[in-house]
Amino acid sequence: MTIKLLAIGKTDNKLLQGLIDDYQKRLGFYIKFEFEIIPDLKKVKNLSEDQQKQKEGELILSKLNPTDVLILLDENGKQMDSVGFSNYLQKHMNSGIKQLVFVIGGPYGFSQDVYAKAQGKISLSKMTFSHQMIRLFVIEQLYRGFTILRNEPYHHR
Repeated sequence: MTIKLLAIGKTDNKLLQGLIDDYQKRLGFYIKFEFEIIPDLKKVKNLSEDQQKQKEGELILSKLNPTDVLILLDENGKQMDSVGFSNYLQKHMNSGIKQLVFVIGGPYGFSQDVYAKAQGKISLSKMTFSHQMIRLFVIEQLYRGFTILRNEPYHHR
């Protein structure tokens, strides 16, 4: 199985990018992982929130294969602890899917088309974080999940 993370817009903060790169490298020891950035939309001042979500949604959906399992990182998604998340990953690996895709949307969330295509929603917290920080948190939690599955000492229970 491959895990793919899609995110709208690049990471501007070099310190965050360094941490993302570090955890992405670590994660590669456990599973094939891809992190793909969808460039920010241009000329958004003339677009409504819904129009921006629609255009971003088209870009997100264009990156998917028909057999991908799409999971949205969404404030209204299911919350779980790290052990629960590791079990969630194991369940998907056991299902025989080729690719599990997590998506971090743009500033206004997702279009209805993206919600309709998604097979699940996860919330990392009730708190709001910047989209750039969420990238690090997701990749770190993926790494943590695999260390839990392998009973490695990274996660302390």
